[in-house]
Amino acid sequence: MALTDDALEKIKELIVSGELGPGDRLPPEAELSERLGLSRNSLREAVKALDFINVLDVRRGSGTYVTSLAAEDMVEAVSFLVDVHASGSLREILEVRRIFEAETAYRAASLIDETGLDELRATIADTDPTSIESLVAQDFEFHSTIARYAGNDYLAAMLEAVSVKTTRARTWRGMSEDGAVEKTLSEHRAIIDALAAGDARLAQSIMVLHVTGVQRWVDHVDVDDEDAIGAEADIAQDLQPSGD
Repeated sequence: MALTDDALEKIKELIVSGELGPGDRLPPEAELSERLGLSRNSLREAVKALDFINVLDVRRGSGTYVTSLAAEDMVEAVSFLVDVHASGSLREILEVRRIFEAETAYRAASLIDETGLDELRATIADTDPTSIESLVAQDFEFHSTIARYAGNDYLAAMLEAVSVKTTRARTWRGMSEDGAVEKTLSEHRAIIDALAAGDARLAQSIMVLHVTGVQRWVDHVDVDDEDAIGAEADIAQDLQPSGD
């Protein structure tokens, strides 16, 4: 592991220094291992690890390339790490999500345009109030749209990554809590109004109240792990999460 860690550090230095940039092809394995003073085995293991977290892209028959290093490339890797480390820590993940959601709402208030506001309104118009599946899908779209207008791609990516862990809790709450659908849509409308007015503090405050609804519900049902919420929440499994 120490040799692999050394290999990881040396490849990282090549990227951080700019010697290797987004889209660049790494030198052949034999050449790179000699250049960096690494064994080919340790280099190979490091490349596999960096491929897993979307820093490198191993293309069979073509070579190994540095990815675009765009914010969205980190979502899958961070989501995996959250899943590994967050077992039994749903409340803490919800707290992190609340912080990210509040910041995206605050930032979006000064950056969102009429097109973005129309996209948000469409998520409400397209929601079937009798369908939890519809609510969850449009809910994701609502929050991801706000994140896109927050002016920070990495913030948006981190929010999406932590949101994955809260999917079942949010879906099960919608199924089991009376009035959850109507309340969610009403709060979405209030957030849109605050964003349209350019009132960053108000948008932030309403967003905090909005996302803490799930936290209060989790506390009420005494859930420590989303797996304990119930298999019924698996309806959200195939959705692409980005928000509440």
